Amino acid sequence: MLLSCSADEPHSIPAKKGKQMNTNVQSDTVTLGAGCFWCVEAVFQNLEGVQSVTSGYSGGTVSNPSYKEVCNGTTGHAEVCQIVYNPQKISFESLLEAFWGTHDPTTLNRQGNDAGTQYRSAIFYHNETQKKIAEEYKAQLDKSGTWDKPIVTEITKFQKFYPAEDYHQNYFNENGQQSYCQFVIRPKVEKFKKQFKDRLKK
Repeated sequence: MLLSCSADEPHSIPAKKGKQMNTNVQSDTVTLGAGCFWCVEAVFQNLEGVQSVTSGYSGGTVSNPSYKEVCNGTTGHAEVCQIVYNPQKISFESLLEAFWGTHDPTTLNRQGNDAGTQYRSAIFYHNETQKKIAEEYKAQLDKSGTWDKPIVTEITKFQKFYPAEDYHQNYFNENGQQSYCQFVIRPKVEKFKKQFKDRLKK
């Protein structure tokens, strides 16, 4: 189901079948950008097997960027969430299914009314297995015709993650009455919970 800030019509996201990456480890990490990190955080916090979600910045050229600098578009960073998860409970493929199902990966540097390079669709892979799975899944989605435009999701090697300022963390849960939360994040989370109801934390 496509749950971007601007989309009203749902899309079915084909699940990529495959074995979990490594069931011998208790945690792994993936870094994803899908528009405003408040939205990404609010969605992934609900998935069973996700241990932590931290909002921050990746993919840029400036060390320790501030939110203001990233919003100005001068640092090259994307707003991302660094997600630590248990591969014994949720696979990397399932995380990508949720990732592609909760934003529009065909709009370059934009999600709904949020525009700028910091809002680009991006997967910053942490190892070659993540890269291979992400590239194969992206190709599968393009071929499936889920969207009528090509997917522009960037798939790039992870370099550095800078946590965002404290007031950005756990934003939706702590600021649920704020207008952006009410009109943008809440509808997205509600649709996500319906689509992925069998994968939510109890």
